[in-house]
Amino acid sequence: MKQEIHFCTATDGAQIAYATIGSGPPFVRVPAWLTHLDLDWKGSLWSHWFNAFAPDYQLVCFDLRGCGLSDRRVREFSLDLWVRDLEAVIDSMGIESFPLLGMCQGGAIAVAYAARHPEKVSQLILYDSFSQGALLPGENGRRTREAKALLEMISVGWDQTNPAFRQLFADLLIPGATKEQALWLADVQKKTTTSECAAKMWKAFHLFDVKEEAKNVKVPTLIFHGKNDAVVPFDEGRKLAGLIPGARFVQLESGNHILLKDEPAWNHFLSETKEFVQEHSSKENAKRSVPYLSELTPREFEVLDLIATGLNNDEIAEKLFISPKTVRNHINSIFSKLDVENRAKAIVLSREAGLGKHHSV
Repeated sequence: MKQEIHFCTATDGAQIAYATIGSGPPFVRVPAWLTHLDLDWKGSLWSHWFNAFAPDYQLVCFDLRGCGLSDRRVREFSLDLWVRDLEAVIDSMGIESFPLLGMCQGGAIAVAYAARHPEKVSQLILYDSFSQGALLPGENGRRTREAKALLEMISVGWDQTNPAFRQLFADLLIPGATKEQALWLADVQKKTTTSECAAKMWKAFHLFDVKEEAKNVKVPTLIFHGKNDAVVPFDEGRKLAGLIPGARFVQLESGNHILLKDEPAWNHFLSETKEFVQEHSSKENAKRSVPYLSELTPREFEVLDLIATGLNNDEIAEKLFISPKTVRNHINSIFSKLDVENRAKAIVLSREAGLGKHHSV
């Protein structure tokens, strides 16, 4: 498998490096913390991420401004600028629709992009992400104190020859890694960016606030969070899932911020992600091919899909984490839009459209 590196220009003139791997429909990944397209490709820490998606998709990865092969000579870092960088990559490639995977602060960037471009994102997958940074005004809890302490450590120790400071970040990111993997990450972080950029990026990440954008996400969303993640607390993932309408939350039994190849949580993440993308891609194809389904909202479409499997209202409510009353309201709207009188006729129409095939009941 071969990685092809390209460059595009953001709205403020910054050069953004992106890479494509494999062939097939596009699958876009927004990175976490610091990346370097060339070094990550050659190392072992990220190889299973590339190998997992590239056989079935054209995997699109990029380096955030400030690190890797992207422009480091930039004055400002902000959520809006990083979203524009993602827009530049997508526009440069001419991609029309794609699953979007966001990791950690890359998840917040992905949320903002999905809220602004619902026509582009077919599915949103978030891993160990958050809706609100720890350095926002008014924040003063433990997470804020830790973020401030680590910011000071970046400023003081990033460029030192002794890797002790960077090793701390490696230990936080991948506590389950081998000694060799942790040392590799500590070394790569220094090569990925300067201490000045690392400090500015760390501060900017912790000033993110996508609570309102999350409420406006209208695409199918799957959210993962490691139960013992030391970088982003588990509760932050739960809060994010509560903000995005209809989002499904999956707990992973892991303390690694970067999932490792040999841990069970990686296989759990991979199988759930691929099933989610395939399921919703099939649904969207059905929706586009059957005119009378196009009037349904995403939630109504999801309810109809579950009706087609034979689930009753209480079972649908439990599966979607909504009340039975809300399910009844959705069903009444579905019957009106489909011009059917009862559940049996709705089931016939939905099964004729190919719904109800991707659930085990």
